[in-house]
Amino acid sequence: MFESICIVGAGCVGQAAAARLGERIPTRTTGRELECAGADLVLLCVPDRAIPGVASAIPTGPWVAHTSGAVNLRALEPHLRRFALHPLQTFQRGLGPGQFDGAYAAVTAEDSGGLATGFALAQLLGLRAFELADENRPAYHAAATIAASFLVTLQRAAADLMEAAGGSPQVLEPLMLRTIENGFRPTGPFVRGDYETVEAHRREISRRRPHLSPLYDALADATEGLATR
Repeated sequence: MFESICIVGAGCVGQAAAARLGERIPTRTTGRELECAGADLVLLCVPDRAIPGVASAIPTGPWVAHTSGAVNLRALEPHLRRFALHPLQTFQRGLGPGQFDGAYAAVTAEDSGGLATGFALAQLLGLRAFELADENRPAYHAAATIAASFLVTLQRAAADLMEAAGGSPQVLEPLMLRTIENGFRPTGPFVRGDYETVEAHRREISRRRPHLSPLYDALADATEGLATR
């Protein structure tokens, strides 16, 4: 499918993609100079707001794709050979291409050729691809944000309360990991209908960490609704 790939950007995703693709196909990385001549695919691993400007500066001809989860395909104009591939994963610098392993990738394209090309790139990266319609990207990205960014918020809120109780935040990590391993099966006072305990939570949070009360209340309401379905 590809004989050479040019990656624009050397951030967390760009570094990991270059390392993985470089194992399997001639791959080079470029920055503002956009030295991508001769590449079959130009992969934009740049901030969302930079995608339209970078795409417009690349001569038409090769496949052009971006790795954003939120940005639609129109950002890649004037290119007609275009698609988006978003690795559904969180990345950190220095952790290498293994960050792709086991993750999924949302591929968005306007025709079968673009879709096949996106799936081929996903395979090279070691990702499990699925098709995502362009109009569904906002809902998709909201789901990803809840699963990743909000999980960090929950962990830090729980850690704050654990410290208030005199414990180490580290003791929460096995509990969180086992909850994931158990397939997110609901447990706790909401499943048992133990609302006296829930009210005790509210009183203690209001006394010790009042800034967390709105978060607890919102999550309690949502959790109660899920538990009673």
